[in-house]
Amino acid sequence: MRIGTKQIITILTVLLLAISVTGCTSDNNGNDNSGISPTVDTGAMGDEYTNSIGMEFQRMEAGTFNMGTSKYAYSQPVHEVRLNDPFYIGTYEVTQAQWEEVMGSNPSQFKGGDLPVESVSWNDIQDFIDRLNEMEGTTKYRLPTEAEWEYAAAAGTTTLYSFGEIDEDEGPFLKDYAWYQENSYEKTHPVGEKLPNPWGLYDVHGNVWELVQDSWVDSYSGASEDGSAVDNGEGSLRVARGGSYSSKENALYTAYRKKQDPRDGDSAIGFRLAMDA
Repeated sequence: MRIGTKQIITILTVLLLAISVTGCTSDNNGNDNSGISPTVDTGAMGDEYTNSIGMEFQRMEAGTFNMGTSKYAYSQPVHEVRLNDPFYIGTYEVTQAQWEEVMGSNPSQFKGGDLPVESVSWNDIQDFIDRLNEMEGTTKYRLPTEAEWEYAAAAGTTTLYSFGEIDEDEGPFLKDYAWYQENSYEKTHPVGEKLPNPWGLYDVHGNVWELVQDSWVDSYSGASEDGSAVDNGEGSLRVARGGSYSSKENALYTAYRKKQDPRDGDSAIGFRLAMDA
């Protein structure tokens, strides 16, 4: 049977269309799907990093958020902060095992390698950071700024806690995310035992207070728009965030602040490390 020219053209057109459709879609692990636009997670974790002593970090992308709360005068005014650079922040509070590997001693009252290090002062933490940077031949390790801490802890939420509004009947429940006065038995607990916040950070509420880089100020009246740390000089009071095992519920609010003498530490004071991206 002879096939006419028009029939040949039709057959070739159909074949080309079939090949084109097949080439546009792939169900392999590369997810090569040209019909789906990539999404960008604004502020969430871009990737993870583990250093030479096992500290795990989550990458926080640059972003904008409203810092502060109208509930407390020292957390006002609520103001917009734009973090222009990505950074890494510890997935967990720094543990006693990690502190001891760097410093060679353990000042904590409650002993345990996977417990958060505590009874350390802001000044002590600066020594730890200097030694860790020297160990790894870098200058990237530091404390987070207060703005970076709140940005990472809130994880894109605007509620008092990073996991949303508490429903006393159906949850979420604070006890599932935090060690605090009601469930801690007046002691610290191993890091990472409670649920993380939406960006994968554990114990941002409770366990130990987390010191940040900033000097204490009584309000955000003169706060910078870029979230850079306030520095009122050596000896100035510093800021702690997140509440502790001995705190009441309100001290665990994401925007709650506490002042701390840089020379003093106690069993409720610890920290979470940050790192330049």
